[in-house]
Amino acid sequence: MADAQQNFTDMFKKLGEQFKVPAFDMTKIMEHHQKNMEAMTRSWQAMAGGANDIAKKQREIFEATIKDVTEMAQSYKPGGSPQDVMTKQAEFAKKAMEAAISNTRDIAELVQKSSTEAFKIVQERMKESYDEIRTSVEKKS
Repeated sequence: MADAQQNFTDMFKKLGEQFKVPAFDMTKIMEHHQKNMEAMTRSWQAMAGGANDIAKKQREIFEATIKDVTEMAQSYKPGGSPQDVMTKQAEFAKKAMEAAISNTRDIAELVQKSSTEAFKIVQERMKESYDEIRTSVEKKS
């Protein structure tokens, strides 16, 4: 089996020599892939950081909602005119709607921020990779 492997390797080596394929610098290839992996790791970390920020914001929203509902329940006094009840309900609904809009905007901004940061890391690595390849090809020309 080792002979078959060696023959296969020799066959490609000879083919490369016939077509004058330049030798590969495995160290540079490994460095290149290492940089790619580091960029992906940083990108994933940016996304994970964004997920943590979103979870924190959702917890804050939940706590604020519980506080508002508790305050409303404590300030609720049965009775009163139907107009007073309607006014209080309208005020609470307005406050809840404003909070929902604000919270949705905040979460959307957090998602956009982490996505943008993660994409930027990958985009920068792609540019660096392109420059590395271009430089490598220009040196051989």
